[in-house]
Amino acid sequence: MEENTRKLAEIAMGIALSLVLNFLVLFRMPQGGSVTIAMLPIFIIAFRWGFSAGVLTGVGSGLLQLAFGAYIVHPVQLVLDYPLAYGLVGVAGIFRSQIHNLDHKAQYLWIFLAMVSGALIRFLAHILSGVIFFSDLAPEGQNVWLYSIIYNGSFLLPALLLCLVVIVPMKSLIIERN
Repeated sequence: MEENTRKLAEIAMGIALSLVLNFLVLFRMPQGGSVTIAMLPIFIIAFRWGFSAGVLTGVGSGLLQLAFGAYIVHPVQLVLDYPLAYGLVGVAGIFRSQIHNLDHKAQYLWIFLAMVSGALIRFLAHILSGVIFFSDLAPEGQNVWLYSIIYNGSFLLPALLLCLVVIVPMKSLIIERN
């Protein structure tokens, strides 16, 4: 019972912290998207508690972002770019056992792989949203898939790199649960 309470409290704190970090913007894109470390709490919860907790934290974060100024053009785009995209970041939790059960150096490798995987899956949701709902913004003659990849990659790649840099000194928060 105590572990479930702790897990729920950490998920709630992860959601809240992700929202706060979403407001600390290094760069904002004109049609939505920004360079932040808002994914970091989602990754931490996913690594500490696993897939389900990570996805729940991501979905909660995406839903909260909707309440605090989302860029919405269509209900399906709302789902793709917020609860689904952020929920997919939590998929990184599938690597939890590798992160917790390996030696020090191997843990860093698995953390890296997990974060890249979670961000990549989020990236795919944003690409799909871009192709479906923002294709009219692509320069004339440019392939809409390429446009969406470039646009979304221009903020997600720097955001992922920032999260990777910040998580290194925080590794003990990921591993320890006591």
